[in-house]
Parts: sequence; structure tokens; C-alpha cells
Amino acid sequence: MALVNEHFLKLQSSYLFTDIAKKVNTFKVTHPKSKIIRMGIGDVTQPLAPAVIEAMHRAIDEMSRKETFHGYGPEQGYSFLIDAIIKNDFESRGIFIEPGEVFISDGAKSDCGNIGDILRHDNSIGVTDPVYPVYIDSNVMAGRTGNLVNGKWSDVVYIPCTAENNFVPDLPSRRVDIIYLCYPNNPTGTTLSKDELKKWVNYALANDTLIMFDAAYEAYIQDPDIPHSIYEIKGAKKVAIEFRSFSKTAGFTGVRCGYTVVPKELKAFTLKGEGVSLNKLWNRRQCTKFNGTSYISQRGAEAVYSPEGKEQIKATIQYYMTNAKIMCEGLTDCGLKVYGGKNAPYLWVKAPDGLSSWKFFEKLLYEVNIIGTPGVGFGPCGEGYLRLTAFGDRNETEEAIERLRKWTR
Repeated sequence: MALVNEHFLKLQSSYLFTDIAKKVNTFKVTHPKSKIIRMGIGDVTQPLAPAVIEAMHRAIDEMSRKETFHGYGPEQGYSFLIDAIIKNDFESRGIFIEPGEVFISDGAKSDCGNIGDILRHDNSIGVTDPVYPVYIDSNVMAGRTGNLVNGKWSDVVYIPCTAENNFVPDLPSRRVDIIYLCYPNNPTGTTLSKDELKKWVNYALANDTLIMFDAAYEAYIQDPDIPHSIYEIKGAKKVAIEFRSFSKTAGFTGVRCGYTVVPKELKAFTLKGEGVSLNKLWNRRQCTKFNGTSYISQRGAEAVYSPEGKEQIKATIQYYMTNAKIMCEGLTDCGLKVYGGKNAPYLWVKAPDGLSSWKFFEKLLYEVNIIGTPGVGFGPCGEGYLRLTAFGDRNETEEAIERLRKWTR
């Protein structure tokens, strides 16, 4: 008799965005003529940069000829992309990363969920609250979270990020083995200064804590004083794994390409206290469970770092950040309290009149035909908020704000 992994049974019946889709589909059936503007799920709307398209076309042409055809590639990624990443994302910021420390993947979400494969099931974890659901759910699957009690997992240390502390998390109330940090933050759109991030690195160094640092939105940082990588902090390579993505940076949500940095000096420990290289374990895991990111996708990602690619990507990011500015100003004019949207493509909107997250979601859907993401879906501290994204079309963004202005008059 085959037995299931019963930790999966602890998961809530459906994923947050599945619940949203069900509610939206119900609305569409009952209101077939209503035009919905989607500002909830963080998918991009602008096409791939011309430099990326040209590079992918060349790669496809290569696949059509026997002498340039590519079959299985290295599980760690092709050196041409790894070298471009190191030169542009790290060397340019004074950070030394070895080629063997960069692992190309099909996206940051996959790696954030899979990284737990190389860590024991009984590690304690801490998360900022609200938080990207994948961090929690993947640890539920691994058996690290305990049981769900009144909306919180019993073995998870929640670190509140609220308006009261300016969305800057305090150090955890007790020592934990693993900390998840995402900055710029999804869902709140807020950031950490260099001094604030240094506090976390120092905590990890003092407590043998592993930091999982999700930097998927670093390309949206506008403030020159905000760090783009945790490795800008001295000592971080001893305690942190960093996840990066081309999904939001370069519109690769449908192409799929990202990467993870696992420094060679980073260690975890056996029960006997022996240090083990996480770089070696992650490499072994990838060689066993992952067949590598497609050659075509990697050539496209390489083009992101070309002179033309950089300018084109910069223009697309500015397009989304202009959307964010329009949204911030419009929502504020409507009398709503808004956070984020300055160094990230997400806006964190306080629900008016004490409404719950889902009530606010439903009012916007049924009365304004706008879709957001209920904040409570990101954790207990998200209750009473809605996440909006700036990844929409400009005309629809402006139309949504005009609808909201009329709604709030």
C-alpha cells in the first residue's frame, strides 16, 4: 500500500490565486458584460525586449542545424549566462561570486520551494508577515511548520511587518535556523536599507542562522542607497542564499529563467556538528532532479545584459514604475492609505472603513470591476490590506484609477 506525504494534507484546500480565480469566474458568469481590470496577480503585460527576441530567434536557428544543435545542457546553466550574471549583477557592485556558485533555473519560485530538499525536516523557520505564500507552503510540505492554529502555523516564528513598525521587521523573538527575507518585498512593496539588512546578516552570523534572500524585484529599486543584493553586506556569503529571477526584470514569466547563488563558504551542519557545503548539496540535488533550463531561454537571458538589452529592459521597468506612480497618486487622492510602489512594482493598500481583506476585494470586484489580491492571503498581518500590482497596461491602469475616483466621491 502506497502512503502519502501527510504533510500535504495540512495545506489549505487551494492556493490563494486559485481562490481568487474562482470568485472572479463566478462574477464573470453573473456579470458577462462587465469589463474587469486585473491588478492582482503579478504577471507582466509588456512584450519581451527586442534584444531578447532576437537572441532567442538566433538560438532557435542554431537548433535547426546539426552543427549548432544543443541537447541536454549543464544542469548548473551555460557558462555564457553565468559569466554575464556575475559581471553585471555582482562585479558591478563590488561583489565577488565564483561561476560555481551560480545555478541557472526555471525561476525563483521553483528554487525557493525546492531549496528545502537539502535541509533537515526539523529546522525551525522564521518568516516576515505578510509573506510570499511559497515560503510557507513549501515548508508545510516538508513538515517544518507544525499545525495550523487560528491562521498561524504552530512551529513558524512570525515576524510582523506592519504600518506600526514601518514594515521593517524586528529580529525574531527566539532563535531560528532559517529566515526568509524578500526585498524589495512581495507583497508590501517596501524595502530594507543597508543598515537594516546588515542587522539581519549580523544576527545570522551570531546565531548560525541561514538566510533565504529573495531578490526577485531588485531591478525595480530606484533609491541608490537601497542594496540590490544581500552580498553587499560583509559576511553575507557565510550565511545567505540569494534567489534572482528574470520573470519581472525582463518579462520572462512565460519564458522561465532565473538563478540562485549558493556561496561555497556557506555551510549547514550534521547532528554531530560537522559543517557541510550547501553549494555541493544543491549541485547534487540539481544534477539529480533538474535537467537544466532551455538553451533558448538562457540565450534570451544573456541578451538582457547586452547594451541594447539593458536600455530596453530599463525602459520596460520604468513603464511599470510609472504605472506605480499613477496608482500611488490616484489611490492617495481617493483617500486610501498606500504603501510601497516606490522601489517595487507592488502597492499595499489599507482597506477603508475597517473592511476585511476579502470584503475589500469583493467590493472592488463587484462595484468597480477591479481585481486585487487580499492581503490576508499573505499571512495574518496582511488582514485588512489589498495588494495591487503595477504590471498592467497603461490605459487600463489609468482607467482603473478613474473608476476608483468616481467610486470614492
